[in-house]
Order: sequence, then C-alpha cells, then structure tokens
Amino acid sequence: MEIKTELAPLIDILHKTKRVVVLTGAGISAESGIPTFRGEEGLWKTYRAEELATLSAFIKDPRLIWEWYDWRRGIIGSKDFNPGHQVLANWEKLFPAFHVITQNIDGLHQKAGSYNILELHGNIWKLRCTEEETITENHSTPLGEIPPHCSNCGALLRPHVVWFGESLDPSILQSAFALSSSCEVMFVVGTSAVVQPAASLPLSAADSDATVVEINPDPTPITPYADFSFRGKAGDILPRIDGELSLINPSGEE
Repeated sequence: MEIKTELAPLIDILHKTKRVVVLTGAGISAESGIPTFRGEEGLWKTYRAEELATLSAFIKDPRLIWEWYDWRRGIIGSKDFNPGHQVLANWEKLFPAFHVITQNIDGLHQKAGSYNILELHGNIWKLRCTEEETITENHSTPLGEIPPHCSNCGALLRPHVVWFGESLDPSILQSAFALSSSCEVMFVVGTSAVVQPAASLPLSAADSDATVVEINPDPTPITPYADFSFRGKAGDILPRIDGELSLINPSGEE
C-alpha cells in the first residue's frame, strides 16, 4: 500500500467524515514531559516498573507499591496537556461521532476537555477497593494515607490500572474493537503499536476499510497498513491538520 504524506487528501476525507476514532499511546504524553516509568528514566529507588506493577508485588508490600504510585502521581500531576491533547478535545465537538481510545493512565485527555474516552489500561487517579471493587477518583498529591483504605469497608485500595499479568477489562476492550471496526477514520497517535491487544485495533479499522492515519516520530508495525503516515510529534502535526480543517470548515458545520 502506498503511504501518502500529503495533507490535502486527508483534509478532503475528514471534511466528509462523521465517525472518527483516535488511538493514543505514551508518545503523546511524553510531549507533556511525562516519563514512561520504564527503563532507566523510570527507575525508582532500586526498583523497575516491571517489579512493582504486579498484583504479587502489591500483595507482598502494598505500602511500597503505593509509595511508588504516589511518587508517579506527583510527577504526572505537575504536568499539563499539550496541543495534541487539545486538538483531540476540540474534535469531539467537530465530528458527530468521535472517541479517544488511550493506552495512557495519566488523565491528560480529560484534563484537556475530552469526554468520550476509553482507557484501556485504567487511570492512575482512580482507586479501586480490593474487597468491594468500587472505584473512586482521588487527585490528592501526596495521598493522605499510604496505603489508602476504602472509606466504606476499610479494605485496601489499589490503583485502578492494569498491571503486568492482568487482563484488560473485557467490556472496555469489546467497545474499543467495536468502535475501531465501525469508524471511518482512525488516527494512531504516539504509540509503538507493539503492545497487544491495543496494537490490533488499527488493523481492525483497516480491515473494515477505514482510513488509517499514523502520527509518530518513527515507523511502527502499523506503518505498512496506514493510508497516511506523518513523521513527527502529535503536538506539531495535529494542530497543522486542525488548522487546515478550520480553513475549509471554520464553523465546524457540514
């Protein structure tokens, strides 16, 4: 498949599009200064993320795990959304059916003003009761209690995120595939496209004849399937696309 890099043909397609889905990965958050918390940059004390983000580690030492998440929440809480997040929030008002599917847990899409969001890996600002499975939102940094406990039953709370070895929420995953297979255009933004099952979502869109648009600094396994492939940062490219859309359709009306 030929990879087209011209902007005008994409704008023409978007001008006629009603159903858009965007899959975002760590790259769009990295532009806001959020580290991946893996590898050297994610080293905390003497631990790596792979050693801490597991249920077994939490059961063994919940205080240690919550100290790490409290540290992460502090870093994430000090960051703000970037122009890429802002454009996606604005597009929610532009397209009749617009959804963001994100692999990120930082909540920056919500902070930018997006509402139609599926969080594949959870949200670091949400806490889940280990007994009742109830979910609450808490943006305190630092947390008032480590480890935190459920105000209703007193059981331990855990971060509402998907840890290594855990399965994604089946209802969220099902919705993600349903949106991907029914959209007209899918943007794949800032993701390496190697982590499953998220990496299969663009393929589902492509199989359903959707236009696939990749925005990433480097080629990925999705690149051969993309109709448009833009090399660069989401914070640079998405505003360019939005600017062209505004020139053609400044009111957002069809």
